[in-house]
Amino acid sequence: MNRLTTLAALLMAATASLNAQKPMTAPAGGKAISDELIGIFFEDINNSADGGLNAELVQNGSFEFSPVERDGWGAGTAWKMIRPGHSTGWIETRMDNPVHPNNANYMRLHIERVKEYFDYRGWKGFGLQNDGFDGISVKAGEKYDFSAFFRNIGDAKQVRVVLVEQQPGWPPKDPKLLAEAIIDVKDNGWKKYEAVLTPDSTCQKASLQMLVLNPGDLDVDVISLMPEDTYMGHGIRKDLAQALADLHPKFMRFPGGCVVHGGGDGFWNTYRWKTTIGPKETRRQLKNTWGYHQSVALGYFEYFQFCEDLGMEPVPILPAGVSCQGANGGWNMWPTQAQDVVPMSEMDEWVDEVIDLIEWANGDPATNKWAKMRAEAGHPKPFNLKYIGIGNEEKISPEFIERFKYIYERVTKAHPEIVIVGTAGPGSHAGNPDYEAGWKLANELAMPILDEHYYEQNEFFLNKRQYDNYPRDAKTKVYLGEYAAKDKKLIDALAEGLYLLHVERNADVVAMTSYAPLFARKNGTQWNPDLIYYDNERPFLTCSYYVQQLFGQSSGNYYYGDCVKFEGDTPDAVQPMENVHYGQSVILNTKTRQLFVKICNASAEAKKANINLSRFGVKKVATKTVLAGNPNDENNFDAQPIAPQKEQVKAQKKFSLDIAPYSFVMLQYQL
Repeated sequence: MNRLTTLAALLMAATASLNAQKPMTAPAGGKAISDELIGIFFEDINNSADGGLNAELVQNGSFEFSPVERDGWGAGTAWKMIRPGHSTGWIETRMDNPVHPNNANYMRLHIERVKEYFDYRGWKGFGLQNDGFDGISVKAGEKYDFSAFFRNIGDAKQVRVVLVEQQPGWPPKDPKLLAEAIIDVKDNGWKKYEAVLTPDSTCQKASLQMLVLNPGDLDVDVISLMPEDTYMGHGIRKDLAQALADLHPKFMRFPGGCVVHGGGDGFWNTYRWKTTIGPKETRRQLKNTWGYHQSVALGYFEYFQFCEDLGMEPVPILPAGVSCQGANGGWNMWPTQAQDVVPMSEMDEWVDEVIDLIEWANGDPATNKWAKMRAEAGHPKPFNLKYIGIGNEEKISPEFIERFKYIYERVTKAHPEIVIVGTAGPGSHAGNPDYEAGWKLANELAMPILDEHYYEQNEFFLNKRQYDNYPRDAKTKVYLGEYAAKDKKLIDALAEGLYLLHVERNADVVAMTSYAPLFARKNGTQWNPDLIYYDNERPFLTCSYYVQQLFGQSSGNYYYGDCVKFEGDTPDAVQPMENVHYGQSVILNTKTRQLFVKICNASAEAKKANINLSRFGVKKVATKTVLAGNPNDENNFDAQPIAPQKEQVKAQKKFSLDIAPYSFVMLQYQL
């Protein structure tokens, strides 16, 4: 009998598994919607690449920092000269015969004398120290790959590479040794040297030291310390990558944002994808729009690889031959910056920028030079690029329109399979002249997708329902590429969630959305709020993060508006409507046979929802997730009071649910 029971249970489990994998037909009453609604937007703002998603632990490893980026900066920024004992010497920044022309600066170490402390303490050498980004965090037993380009001058040298923990107090003490390696440098030309450092203890504020143990001269450049334990082994910081994976994003837009066209700096600082691929010592580093340095170690290859690792569609954004504008652009970030344009006689270069990217991403390495570079970097198979954005919230001036059309028409002719994403400028609301001009252009070209941006107080997201009035027969879909309430409290997250319920109702018009900005480093933030804050040890997940996560987990391809009714509403009400602070959405994923009921109550009063799921034939159990708290609760570096609470509940076809004030509830069913 027990064997029969066990066999029956196994058969039921197998049947359930098969049903979960077999697509289903959507019951009547639903509306087909986008199943790529929730994505992410990565821009290198708030120091989110170097010192963030890029797992590199050394800051300014190629000595390319510049006063152009920040007053007082130079090649030696983030480095210090060290000379334990009575060692003497000096360092010199040089540019003659560099490792690569794109990486012009390097350091020459002139070592006069190497001597131990009082001839007996044992710590000696002359060299450089780097403290990373607010310290180098290392873990006992983990492996860290060190590399550097050295060029010896004269007699062979030994270089002692160490990870150390500084010891406070007086008199000065030798640092605590965590890991070390000795590198023999003999070559008189540039050569890359490597070593593995394995700390014997954990330290959150370690330093990397390179100490030359012999007198003479030595050139050094492109210094790196990379943890071996990165996300899927591809150089991405593991905990930050996992936080993104847990959002279940369908796509990633990158690299910006204002980074794309150089922000307020002009064309000399425009982000050009071709200079961010290939070996890292060959990449052209540049000033970051937000006032710091971009090593582009996280470049286009890494972006595409990361998209593949997370199962996201890549959505690269390329410049349109028009610079960012200042006060007339809507954000007043660079008030003296006028919009500049590339001469039409030079626009073919910017067309090639797009077409060559398509060939790099999708082409055959046997017949295309750009595709061959992709294969040589370690990815012979195509990335299957589908989307490309042209421009980022520029003023939709006559000059912009002319140049956008020039690129759009030629790229569409060469690659009709690629979906071009346009831009509606900043402040994408009716009445804004750029918004109106952007939509006029989109309709004229029958553009597939137009990118809208807006940042507002939570009152906007609580009360407005912008997409209810969009035409249903328009050929152009909406990509809400940047949006956020202007604070990070629970009430702001609930306002965003309520607005996303409205977006889901209109997901036949809105094809994609992505919150912005994505990341912010502690002590390195230029823009608030952000979705994920972090330091060297961990990410800190905001209330808005958890709302985004719920929507990412509940993606589907059919929307039902009549399954949930709130007591007190008229029979024909489908919440959320304008100026109503509660709402619902029921989403079916026919591919995974999952059903999601989402209810948001951003008001101060409890609500009762009457739910009817009879048409779906729900059975057994459901997963109930609740995000709730006080409206001014906030997750930050000091406290994380808000997190989703999950429980298993009995699945019912018809039932009522009490919804607490300031809460978001999601029910998940496997059909």
